[in-house]
Amino acid sequence: MTGHILGAVPATEVPRYAGKSTFARIADIGEVSDYDIAILGVPFDGGTSYRPGARFGPMGVRQAARTLRPGYHVELGVAPLERVQVVDAGDVTVTPYDIAEACRQIQNHAADILGGGSRRIVAIGGDHTIALPNLRALHAVHGPVALVHFDAHLDTWDTYFNAPVTHGTIFRRAFEEGLLVEDHSIHVGIRGPIYDQIDLHEDAEMGFKIIRAGDLDVIGIDAAVDTVRRRVGDAPVYLSVDIDVLDPAFAPGTGTPESGGLTARELLRMLRRLHGLNIVGGDVVEVAPAYDHAEITCVAAATVVFDLVSLMVAGGAG
Repeated sequence: MTGHILGAVPATEVPRYAGKSTFARIADIGEVSDYDIAILGVPFDGGTSYRPGARFGPMGVRQAARTLRPGYHVELGVAPLERVQVVDAGDVTVTPYDIAEACRQIQNHAADILGGGSRRIVAIGGDHTIALPNLRALHAVHGPVALVHFDAHLDTWDTYFNAPVTHGTIFRRAFEEGLLVEDHSIHVGIRGPIYDQIDLHEDAEMGFKIIRAGDLDVIGIDAAVDTVRRRVGDAPVYLSVDIDVLDPAFAPGTGTPESGGLTARELLRMLRRLHGLNIVGGDVVEVAPAYDHAEITCVAAATVVFDLVSLMVAGGAG
């Protein structure tokens, strides 16, 4: 499905502050007969452990996406909307009161969007809990995937207040459920204190590798990207970006900010060096607009969403 931008609003005819309210004013899923990549809002933050508000993330990121010019990605050298049909699939209807039920709703909706074939999804959260049902839906299509996880936090803890599924436990659950390719997953941007040193040992026992935020000061971005590539290999990839991987200077609008994070330029450079990976799904999570200033966080998140879409297209081209 190439050579057209069906349903998108032309920015040279309609000012970017006007027109439809889909992500970057692309086609709504109901406007097309088929699609290749769907951007899906998941307004759920019932798994958050500190500041709530990521349920408003999809709304804020879509608004900030009006600043984008999605016609051509200069660094990746691809015009994603011309190469494939990209749609905004709206928001999952999700309960705010029951985490298990919310996960079932998200998984079922994601499965419907994927359709059991070659379609791909990019989810806008919501807190990081939403990654687990997305991984479950993708596993039904692709089997185990490699996880490339940009975050300040490991998210492989066991429970919070006896709750087994929260935004800080999902990747332990994913490991236990066999959703991840063994020894092919990696965290990037981890920093700050942890509850106990055993957290690191248990994370390693689950087969994760870590590139801490401070490691970039020593090894540099190119070496970090090479590490990610070698770790993933040719496995299908789920690329998950918690916006708090960025320093609070670049992403104040998030639930659990940690000092000493990546700059926006460092994150984007790393992502754009990952072209050619077989990215079958991804997310951008933990955007909480109530704590944002002048859309700083939302603009960063919208840019990352567009980069994930472009990476999927560039990967398919390679």
